[in-house]
Amino acid sequence: MAQWTEIRISINSKDVDKASDIANMVVPYGIYIEDYSLLEEEVQEIAHIDLIDEELLQKDKNKAFVHIYLEPDVNPMESVAFLSERFTSEGIEHKIETSDCAEEDWRNNWKQYFNPTPVGEKLLIRPSWRDDYDPQGRTVLNIDPGLAFGTGNHETTRLCLEMIEKYINKGDTVLDVGCGSGILAIGALLLGAESAVGVDIDPIAVTTAEENAKINNVSEKFQVICGDLTEKVSGKYNLIAANIVADAIIMLSKGVKNFMTDNTVYIMSGIIDLRAEEVINSLHSDFDIIEEHRENGWVCLAAKAKNH
Repeated sequence: MAQWTEIRISINSKDVDKASDIANMVVPYGIYIEDYSLLEEEVQEIAHIDLIDEELLQKDKNKAFVHIYLEPDVNPMESVAFLSERFTSEGIEHKIETSDCAEEDWRNNWKQYFNPTPVGEKLLIRPSWRDDYDPQGRTVLNIDPGLAFGTGNHETTRLCLEMIEKYINKGDTVLDVGCGSGILAIGALLLGAESAVGVDIDPIAVTTAEENAKINNVSEKFQVICGDLTEKVSGKYNLIAANIVADAIIMLSKGVKNFMTDNTVYIMSGIIDLRAEEVINSLHSDFDIIEEHRENGWVCLAAKAKNH
């Protein structure tokens, strides 16, 4: 019988609503929240009794647990990397455990879930360890995500790559904010961009992106910076991509025009649909939204700066 994977996330009770919203984006069902912070009040309200199991009363009221159950064909590594990145971006303290095997094992076991995947009209995302594939005329983007987010299997990455394919022009310069595995910038280079800069706050992501640039033979065109959003970035770019969380996009958008030419296309992904209107409203004074794609609870936007 095929095995499901349980992901157990320990968080502070105060973050339970935000954490469960993020967890729902990994899987819209199969989620169980363990939160004892309001236990006594809720039992009083529902049952009007004071008798609660002693073991439950001993539970830590400041902690909550989100349990996610993944089907056998879902990649737990992608889900864990995604959750960790999103929780960190939202300032949610967390500890993530998986129950089917030790972390060291699933760092390698997860590879079985990652298959060559066509994206858009032109790209084929190929795991670097897979030789059994037929590109069928597509440009092959080789990727080894390591412990960084971004394999092309997740909607946020795929929607972004499809948008990049549509708006990239030969000779363009590209900025990828929150580059993770480097997949977006490398995809842009393979689709004709002249050069790309990737930036990520996580040193592991920076190393991973550099390694992926090597296996795609684009190292000379791709510079990766370790930093927060655009604090260490300079220059102007024809295309700017950011596959990050809503709050980070809102923050980035306040100053991103400094890195744009008159015709720069600004592509934003990683936006949970519950936050989409908030992000769109934050853009209205400075940007015109030229395209919007929605899929499985995720939103990807393309915008251009208004000519004031």
